[in-house]
Amino acid sequence: MLKFNLFSILLVVGIVQLTHGLYFHIAETERKCFIEEIPDETTVLVNYKVELHDPRSGGFMPSSPGIGMHVEVKDPDDKVILSRVYSSEGRISFTSHTPGEHVICMYSNSTAWFSGSQLRVHLDIQVGEHAIDYANVAQKEKMSELQLRIRQLLDQVEQITKEQNYQRYREERFRHTSESTNQRVLWWSLVQTLVLVGMGFWQMRHLKSFFEAKKLV
Repeated sequence: MLKFNLFSILLVVGIVQLTHGLYFHIAETERKCFIEEIPDETTVLVNYKVELHDPRSGGFMPSSPGIGMHVEVKDPDDKVILSRVYSSEGRISFTSHTPGEHVICMYSNSTAWFSGSQLRVHLDIQVGEHAIDYANVAQKEKMSELQLRIRQLLDQVEQITKEQNYQRYREERFRHTSESTNQRVLWWSLVQTLVLVGMGFWQMRHLKSFFEAKKLV
């Protein structure tokens, strides 16, 4: 029973990791951004498709050829690594060179074509070995089924290593942040203590001077 539950959990986790497909609605001037945590030297593949709202049917229909999407990708250092205008349906690929949170933003390339209509954008983000088209690789390199499977396993092992390195990087960054926060809290406590001691000393001197002036002591 325990083995079955463990297998079910691993299966669900695997499905969640492999599934990045979604769709969202966007207006003419609206900008949608997604944050993806990516290890360094990792290939990312973004597939998207734009549909135009049909007021008569209330549904969405394939968009006209003139409709396009502006796609912008920023690395964790807020540097733009990709910024282009694409058509209403396409595939975008880029490789990360810095580990961390990458921001993928999409918005319409013009407001003149839609006349206030709403767009539905289907988005699928694939990271690492999931972004590799192994059927195309096998055809180009003329690999057998066994060779292709070994290639997939090697890519998976490499991706797992990258994920482990990224987790170690995150832990190290979190530790530095915690140590810096603790030092600031310590110094702030010391400053507060010194201020309180100084105010107490000043009040005592002021009261002493007041009592001496009134000849109470």
